[in-house]
Amino acid sequence: MSKKIRLNATEDVKEFVKAASKCDFDVDISYNRILIDAKSILGILSMDLSRVLTVTCHGEDHEFDRFLQKYAVA
Repeated sequence: MSKKIRLNATEDVKEFVKAASKCDFDVDISYNRILIDAKSILGILSMDLSRVLTVTCHGEDHEFDRFLQKYAVA
């Protein structure tokens, strides 16, 4: 499952990593050819947060899906 999101501030990144870390499967975040482990706060902070990011989940967690809606891009 892939979803498009936008993280606008450091607090958004912290909240996102905390939620992703609760998943018992891999979660990746990417744009263009850059792929980062979504459970790595330093990795995400090193990305260009002005871009729309793609979150790819390698499993299912309905609570995390609901959480992603907060940052979803139409």
